Amino acid sequence: MDRISTNMMNDDMQFQLRNREVKLNDVQNQITSQRRILNLRDHPADAANSTRFQSYLVRLKQYENNIHSALESHQTAEGYMREAVDVMQRIREIAVQGANGTYSKGDLQNMGQEVNQLLNELVSLGNSRGPDGTMIFSGLESRTTPFRVLTGNVPGATGHVVTQVQYLGDIGTNRTDISDTATATVNFPGNQVFWAEQQQVVPTVDATGYVVQKDSTISINNVPIALKQGDNVYAIMQKINDSGAGVKAHLDPVSSAMVLQSTSPRQIWLQDGPGSTVLTDLGVVNPINSSPPRNIANDARVNGGSLFDMVIRLRDSLYSGNTLDIGGSSLRGIDSGLNNLLGNLGKLGAQSERLNLTLNRTQTQIPEVTGDNSRLVDVDMSKAITDLKLLEYTHQAALQTAARILPQTLLDFLR
Repeated sequence: MDRISTNMMNDDMQFQLRNREVKLNDVQNQITSQRRILNLRDHPADAANSTRFQSYLVRLKQYENNIHSALESHQTAEGYMREAVDVMQRIREIAVQGANGTYSKGDLQNMGQEVNQLLNELVSLGNSRGPDGTMIFSGLESRTTPFRVLTGNVPGATGHVVTQVQYLGDIGTNRTDISDTATATVNFPGNQVFWAEQQQVVPTVDATGYVVQKDSTISINNVPIALKQGDNVYAIMQKINDSGAGVKAHLDPVSSAMVLQSTSPRQIWLQDGPGSTVLTDLGVVNPINSSPPRNIANDARVNGGSLFDMVIRLRDSLYSGNTLDIGGSSLRGIDSGLNNLLGNLGKLGAQSERLNLTLNRTQTQIPEVTGDNSRLVDVDMSKAITDLKLLEYTHQAALQTAARILPQTLLDFLR
């Protein structure tokens, strides 16, 4: 026969009361914190989904900040590029005016003085800084002034004037994440924005018999190109053309040298990889100075200049009164540089439009994800208050019932 303890009713009642107190405490904590999930064990599946929602929400907010930062960079760059377009349009007006042959040499020299001042302003725009003090058009070298000015005497000019503008930045671009699968450019290399013609590097070394001696890598516009031992010049040119580096290679029909030409107005960035001498052997780069862009071989010919080169050519032609050159190569170079500047401005506008669309989508997703997470973890206050009142009522009723069923006697205190 099973024996029933006389304390069983008391123990069972105390257990049920404590259990109800735990539930009361949980509901009170939920109301206080306004969260339905206080511990992962409460609702494991909902807690896991909430963790994913919160992680995605953090990323969305970071993407939103990145897009705002990128748009600010674009707006700053666009402002300076528009000013450069205005300067170039005025320079073009002067070139057209000076090419009609009705002005005296003195008048042309006065035009040259104005072009010289506009050239200085153009260089100043190229060396512009952003709100944070970093250079806008120097690539990844954001602390380096992108364009260095060399001055000298020019016939017809008064005093020293700009004779050459060198690019000191690099071609690297900073990119920022704007979504899980997309990035955006936030800086703009000056040797693309302020360039006028397709650059061409023409070596003097006959390349028809050249063979790569060992596995090597060359870099063109920061794009690595792997070469295999035994590759001849035709294989090298094919790999360059297929690399997507924005450069096309072909053999010069006269010298049989490997000629490299950019596919758009920009400065070509050439470099041998570690342990490689391919471009050096082909007479393209200088083995002593391996840092682009001033590492082109001394006997190689470089064609295609920057926007500044075109303006300098026009100014010098105005100083000398060479009307044919003003309306010929000088005006052609100005048009080419202006077209490239407008093209880069158009690309910048397209990127900004994409950023705005992405920003709108991100700002729409943030409240949606927040709502999805809220439905998982937030407390329904009306339900929670009802549950709390119900638990309080039943707890009070249980206490009253226990007081009647289990009255205390003197023996309870003597045990």
